[in-house]
Amino acid sequence: MIQEFKIGQKSIGPALPCLIVAEVAQAHDGSLGTAHAYIDAVVDCGADAVKFQTHIAAAESTLDEPWRIKFSPQDATRYDYWKRMEFTEEQWRDLKRHADECGLLFLSSPFSFEAVDLLDRVGVAAWKIPSGETANTPMLDRILATGLPVLLSTGMSTLSEIDDAAQRVRECGAPLAIFQCTTAYPCPPERVGLNLISMLRERYDCLVGLSDHSGTIFPGLAAVTMGIQLLEVHVTLSRQMFGPDVPASITTGELRQLVDGIRFIETMIKNPVDKQKMAREMVELRKMFTKSVVARKDLPAGTVLELEHLTLKKPGTGVPAARLQDIIGRRLKQSVKADALITEDALN
Repeated sequence: MIQEFKIGQKSIGPALPCLIVAEVAQAHDGSLGTAHAYIDAVVDCGADAVKFQTHIAAAESTLDEPWRIKFSPQDATRYDYWKRMEFTEEQWRDLKRHADECGLLFLSSPFSFEAVDLLDRVGVAAWKIPSGETANTPMLDRILATGLPVLLSTGMSTLSEIDDAAQRVRECGAPLAIFQCTTAYPCPPERVGLNLISMLRERYDCLVGLSDHSGTIFPGLAAVTMGIQLLEVHVTLSRQMFGPDVPASITTGELRQLVDGIRFIETMIKNPVDKQKMAREMVELRKMFTKSVVARKDLPAGTVLELEHLTLKKPGTGVPAARLQDIIGRRLKQSVKADALITEDALN
């Protein structure tokens, strides 16, 4: 049986609401004020956690690290970009404090030993391991020494690498959740890999999530119907914002839709409907919406009913429409006005 566990003060598990993580990443573009604005924005949208990325240029990058896409005209090198994304430890503490005040879990992915140590001092609710670091066993071992839950992304990993990482986590006794993730920005629908959610759950017998880079709300909604416990989505304040993550992000308005949709789906799943009970509850409503057999014209007593004498109209308080053929050939024992319902009392 897959067990629930706590991330900070929030419990996650098979019978609990999906934990929704709003991923800011580098959407703040190096602006501390913008980073704080994201915290306010995502809590208003109903997210459970806000997640950043902690980059320390000198600790994670060489001067000749290549660009994946040369998107930034103000940064001569990728190293320069990471440098511009850095916050001081005190600034990280302020972001953590702000998230705490908003009731959000504070998460940030580390990309170096130094980033792990910094975040350990600042205080994260769990460790979100980015896809590029899953096979970085020395850094994973450093993380596991803290005893905090591990949320493992798998977008660049082979199964053997995931096997090894999961085994290391288990040996240390830390809670584990594994994310299906496709490292594509944005990720097209044919590469989202919803089929892998059940595979990961069965193979690793742990909580599972989806880290979505599609830039839409659709994979998250679909994945919740498949029983994920965590969902991570990149968020942007606007599609006009600058940065490499914008095409793979949803807007804060879409985040609100996503959260509402997930909670709606969860309520549906937790409340199975008894069809027979529902039918019993609909008795009075049926009278309004169903039809009865009605006289097309004035019919005197003694009339032997033929199809041309009758039609079907609301409300459903007379002879039900389904019995139309049954009363053909029967005789009226009392007259019936045009447009009046045929009742059993009127029939011989």
